[in-house]
Amino acid sequence: MPSVLVLNGPNLNLLGTRKPEIYGSATLADVESLCRGTAERLGLDVEFRQSNHEGALIDWIQEEGPRVKAGESIGAVLNAGAFTHTSVALHDAIESVELPVIEVHISNVHRREPFRHHSYISPVATGIIVGLGIAGYGLAITALHERAAKG
Repeated sequence: MPSVLVLNGPNLNLLGTRKPEIYGSATLADVESLCRGTAERLGLDVEFRQSNHEGALIDWIQEEGPRVKAGESIGAVLNAGAFTHTSVALHDAIESVELPVIEVHISNVHRREPFRHHSYISPVATGIIVGLGIAGYGLAITALHERAAKG
């Protein structure tokens, strides 16, 4: 059964307690449950990970690229958190292994501080889902699944 990788960046382990007026009250465990439910309905396995460390995210991205090429994975859902706005290294990792990535943001970053309007991930992302809360994760998994089904 193919899998989908769901990666969460810095501070997403604090979902539910960090700025609930912006990010809502759902926890990272709630996000994982939503992702697993969506994947199960689509016949997929899920690798769900979170790290506050940029290097860990890069390692996981580099590992996933060859898995997609081998038909073991359909790609990744990435909420890079603040690294979205700062990390050329994540951009380069995604581009280097040609990983299909759906970039996800829980909040509408374009309605927030100007520094959040720029993404280093977007130019190498397959798609972007912004401002739909944690529902964006399920939509991203569905989009990757539909993309993979088309070949």
